[in-house]
Amino acid sequence: MVPRCARPALALALLTTTIAGCSARSQAHLPVTAPPPKTGQQSIPAPPPAPARDPIATLVATSQRHFDSGQQELSIGHLERARIEFDQAIDVLVQSPYGARFDARLREHFDRLVDRISAYEVTALAEGDGFTEKRYEPASIDALLEESTFAPAASSPETKKTVAFDLKSTSHDIAIPLNARVLAYIELFQGRLRDWFTTGLERGARYLPMIQDVFRAGGLPLDLAYVPLIESAFNPNAVSRAKAKGVWQFMAGTALEHGLKRDWYVDERSDPEKATRAAANYLRALVLAFSGDWHLALASYNGGPGLVQRAVKRAGMADFWALADRQKALPRETREYVPMILAAIVIARNPAQYGFDLSPQAPLDYEKVKVPRPVDLRRIAEWAGTTVSEIQGLNPELRRWTTPVRHTDYEIKVPRGTAAALEARLSELTPIDTASLKWYTVKRGDTLATIARKLLVNRTDLADANYLSTKALVRPGQNLVIPVDPALLLAGRPDRPAPVAVAETRSVAPEEKAVSRATPADPVNKVKLTHQVKRGDTLFSVARLYRTTVASLKAWNRLTRDYLMPGSRLTVFASRNNHQRP
Repeated sequence: MVPRCARPALALALLTTTIAGCSARSQAHLPVTAPPPKTGQQSIPAPPPAPARDPIATLVATSQRHFDSGQQELSIGHLERARIEFDQAIDVLVQSPYGARFDARLREHFDRLVDRISAYEVTALAEGDGFTEKRYEPASIDALLEESTFAPAASSPETKKTVAFDLKSTSHDIAIPLNARVLAYIELFQGRLRDWFTTGLERGARYLPMIQDVFRAGGLPLDLAYVPLIESAFNPNAVSRAKAKGVWQFMAGTALEHGLKRDWYVDERSDPEKATRAAANYLRALVLAFSGDWHLALASYNGGPGLVQRAVKRAGMADFWALADRQKALPRETREYVPMILAAIVIARNPAQYGFDLSPQAPLDYEKVKVPRPVDLRRIAEWAGTTVSEIQGLNPELRRWTTPVRHTDYEIKVPRGTAAALEARLSELTPIDTASLKWYTVKRGDTLATIARKLLVNRTDLADANYLSTKALVRPGQNLVIPVDPALLLAGRPDRPAPVAVAETRSVAPEEKAVSRATPADPVNKVKLTHQVKRGDTLFSVARLYRTTVASLKAWNRLTRDYLMPGSRLTVFASRNNHQRP
């Protein structure tokens, strides 16, 4: 059998021989060419010879195409496909007849390629370690309430005329007075805040059918479906300065009171459907507390029922507009909040009448798949044939890049038509294939505090990740998820010790026993091994093989670069009992 690395050269030689033979046979049947023209006769100039192909440039271009494809796959969260393309970008060079370092151009391209792929590997692992919390966005309510610190400009006669006609021709299920406060905000939303209002309305089209269904079933006014336009511009990832979150901007205590769960992995305030059901219950309770007055109920949604009830009691009147006319009866933001909501309802019911040309987003359409164990969202996206951003958009309640660790049969939403493919992949996998998590097995005498110090993690994070209180006792043999930043393991910082007794940075089931690691400076009870680097090896894959860290490998071998050359040798100190032979 011809060695794999020799096949391209042999194929090239056979191809050359075949071409030469065909050329000789063809020449035997060619007609005799005419003699060259005599002097004075006009001759036809021969065509210029075709430029010779540059095989090095061709190799570099082919390798670059695979690398670019890998970048594209990585940008949408497809780790496996990205890895295949990155490997192919290297293989094209390594398996060529010239080798990866034959020519200066090849050497430069190869070195730059390996550096960039290695950097991508570290970054991808760090971003998808399961513990990096997703980014949130400022809630619109904060900016709008800042606007309310200045009295809105008076509305024009044209605006008043338009709104008056609209209120007569449109049936509302909440009373909307034609007063200066409401008119001022209608004009503001038509003018300076038009772009923001447009974005909120277009985004809201994704959720309005669901919200209206919930409110209709609960006997609530459908006009209230537009409250999130002011609260969050219908953004599930919105967080206010007061730490309210989600489309309906629930505070943590109010959310818990109305059945929304929150832990290290999930915050149901960001789930539009669950938060809408909670909001329906809350609004129903508020309107009952104020004898059916929706203006006071909305004021309570902003300022809290206690604040509004005290204002009503002090003033001796249960009328929002009368209270709003008294500057000291209610906080300014609460006085302005209600007319903001009413103005948003007026425009949202008839946007074209107020000059809005919308491109509404399509309503959400998804299927649910039960996930029996923690799964990296990037893998779910790849198996479902979609992007990570799409998976996160359908599941905004997930705070991190993984499904919950200890929620049995967690249901994740995926685009309609992709559930079967995801279920098939999940059924084929073992626990170690599904999430990038790290585990620690508790030893005798360990406490959360000592484990946190030993593993260089925050004790509160350690407790929260394992559904424990910070004062909880742990027992020997118990497996704990370790919320450790993988950059500590992968960046190779010499000034920080490697975490002790952390399993390798891969998916491991809780029942798998974690294996202790020693730092480079402390190879006690270790056996010295030599690893010959094979094609495709990286510092991370070798560290994982010997259950050590990238930092250790670099220190033991005095490495300054992040890539490995096939054929080179690495010194490795592995556990006498637990090392794995390559």
